Amino acid sequence: MSALAEIFRLHGPAYRQEFAARLLPSQAAAMLDIERCRTPYFGGHLWWCRRCERTLYSYHSCGNRHCPGCQQDHGERWWESQRSLLLPCPHYLLTLTVPCELRALAYAHQKKVYHILLRAAVESLQQLADDPRYVGGQIAAIAVLHTWTRAMLYHPHVHLLVPAGGWSEQSPHWVPARNPAFLVPVRALGAIFRAKVCDRLAKRALLQRVPPSVWSKPWVVHCQHAGSGDRALAYLARYVFRVAITNRRIERFDGREVTFRYRDNRTQQVRRVTVPVSEFTRRFLCHVLPRGFVKVRYYGFLSSRRRTELDTIRALLAAPSSPTADSDPRAAPCPPDATPPDSLPGRPPPRCPFCKVERLELVAILHPVRAP
Repeated sequence: MSALAEIFRLHGPAYRQEFAARLLPSQAAAMLDIERCRTPYFGGHLWWCRRCERTLYSYHSCGNRHCPGCQQDHGERWWESQRSLLLPCPHYLLTLTVPCELRALAYAHQKKVYHILLRAAVESLQQLADDPRYVGGQIAAIAVLHTWTRAMLYHPHVHLLVPAGGWSEQSPHWVPARNPAFLVPVRALGAIFRAKVCDRLAKRALLQRVPPSVWSKPWVVHCQHAGSGDRALAYLARYVFRVAITNRRIERFDGREVTFRYRDNRTQQVRRVTVPVSEFTRRFLCHVLPRGFVKVRYYGFLSSRRRTELDTIRALLAAPSSPTADSDPRAAPCPPDATPPDSLPGRPPPRCPFCKVERLELVAILHPVRAP
């Protein structure tokens, strides 16, 4: 089984030279970081096992948010930290997508269009939630931008995790959603979302680059009941810190072609795709986000500046204490990585991966070889 870093180390320099004119700075930086991940470039530690009489090099990871080797356990920690935001009420998970005709524009102007999608999705939902027939209060949402399909194709869309209710500011109280079967009508939400995206693109002088037929076709919006929201939050955590493909899904790399597997969303059957290494690299780089772009955003009383309102709402709903990692079997810690982790203050040194008995002794700290 090959790793993404191995593919980039062998093919990355040639790919950057061939497509230098169309490669974005964020994409080139991500490729270089992944190539250098867990190499002397980022420094590391030199360990010694007294029992085996072996030395072991433990190099630092790159820390790039697009590296599959660095993000495997971040999602679990994020999920644990976000569970305190869930209210003791039903939740809904909404997915708002855009037509394929908009994908080229989104890729060419990623920062602008991604921001438009996130804002338009939340504002569209709030516009319907203001109607007393549905909610009649201000909603809150955790919004996550997602750009890929399981086959690594470019497909930007927005996920919203929303409590089934809102906060009335006129006479402060919690307003539950009116209909237990749905939060808001999805057809109306799709139409409003389409109109708001159109209006924002016009203000950014990008509307002329979109075919007019886009504004007359229905936009797909999906809304499903998410129970307490905990499972939906765990689902989103996999997208927040998981890149377009993990190393486990890469099955073969022969120097020219890459074979990876994915599960078909409709049939739930495992499928395999074999593509040239240049096409595989292109698909991966399509999902590298612009530098500094925040893909997870909080709106309404879930935003950081309004957490006092969240505490008030929780008190009004008589919320039980938030679940802990010990009470949920899915919160079990991730298995340790094959490479011994760096020894942190207050933690004992890692065990030797060969004898699995002796604690490793730190021999030296390896400084990065990169220039300052």
